[in-house]
Amino acid sequence: MMAKTPLEGMEPLSLGKATLSELDLGRLTSIAPYRGQEAALSDALKEAHGMLAPAPNRATGKEGARAIWFGQGLILLAGPAPDETLARHAALTDQSDAWAVVRLEGDAAADVLARLVPIDLRPYVFKRGHTARTELQHMMASVTKLGETTFQIMVFRAFARTLHHDLQGAMERVAARARP
Repeated sequence: MMAKTPLEGMEPLSLGKATLSELDLGRLTSIAPYRGQEAALSDALKEAHGMLAPAPNRATGKEGARAIWFGQGLILLAGPAPDETLARHAALTDQSDAWAVVRLEGDAAADVLARLVPIDLRPYVFKRGHTARTELQHMMASVTKLGETTFQIMVFRAFARTLHHDLQGAMERVAARARP
């Protein structure tokens, strides 16, 4: 048996001023702090991985090691395997095979995404490091702003092809509107 990514064989797609590509974030671990252990967990995360636990609707860290707010009382550690000291303060669950992750980037990325999510993506509202658990078309998703024109989008692995299809359609519509 050979492991495959959720969008195995998908080449990066560029339409208009937006590009879509699959991301490999490495290991994905959900972290659910035990009652009263949030501060201790944040300290342990800082000590072990160089980042604090994120506040609601935020992400901390950087490419290769990021902590993403993933809902009330839940953090997703993307990149490194969790340090064993974190288990003293939280339940840790490997989620590596559960998610499909894509990067949408380019000058039209926010316009493309705005066609699919019910959140305000204007740059002075949804800034770099902001994240949201939201509906994307008809799927639940995590959307994180990585840079001025770059978004990370995560959906359950079973919806990988649907995510690609919906994003491609939105990219086509935005590109068609930009034509003279």
